[in-house]
Amino acid sequence: MSHSVGQVAGFAGVTVRTLHHYDEIGLLVPSGRSHAGHRRYGDTDLDRLQQILFYRELGFPLDEVAALLDDPEADPRAHLRRQHDLLTARIEKLQKMAAAVEHAMEARTMGIDLTPEEKFEVFGDKDPEADAEEAERCWGGTEAYAESQRRAARYTKDDWKRMQAEVASWGERYDALMEAGEPATGERAMDMAEEHRLHITRWFYGCSYGTHRGLGEMYVADERFKEFYDSMRPGLAEHLREAIAANATRHGG
Repeated sequence: MSHSVGQVAGFAGVTVRTLHHYDEIGLLVPSGRSHAGHRRYGDTDLDRLQQILFYRELGFPLDEVAALLDDPEADPRAHLRRQHDLLTARIEKLQKMAAAVEHAMEARTMGIDLTPEEKFEVFGDKDPEADAEEAERCWGGTEAYAESQRRAARYTKDDWKRMQAEVASWGERYDALMEAGEPATGERAMDMAEEHRLHITRWFYGCSYGTHRGLGEMYVADERFKEFYDSMRPGLAEHLREAIAANATRHGG
């Protein structure tokens, strides 16, 4: 079975122009032609295109892709092993980047346009602008960041004080929960974790259960956030992380 250039472009999510270019430079020359002279691609061509797109996704320039694929010593399985290793490394890097984005996202939710005195009046000694530059660099192109910025721009000083009062009330109730010996996987702790998630959603951006899990990990891994939550009660950051994870599981997230 063979396929037209338009069909292959649709399968692979590339443009017809890209396939024409690959043909012109000898990177992917279709194995057949129709009676009218139009390009026709067979299964072997599709396998090669898949390899090309894997390497391109990994950042390899076209000349290096050609050299790799046309190496007479290379076993097709070796390409797959190499790509698997490279993709695994990239996944690990992206996971770290995602964690950094979640970190910056949480930090940026504290950012407000007040005078320095007002910032510290509302938040004590925790500087709301500490990670603003990093947040914009890492996360500035996302809709969640834009939504957080839109909402924050509308908040008054009274809004921020009301938000801080909610946080203080939540912290006092979580402290009491831990004092009573409630487990992190218990209903009360999970309900408090859900309240925490909804607070973020209500004031800043839609916080999914997956995102909330990531934030919970950050509250323990990042010393600044761990210190913030543990200032409410020693050990609260780790207790909250477990409660967030249990709550997410409870909701299928």
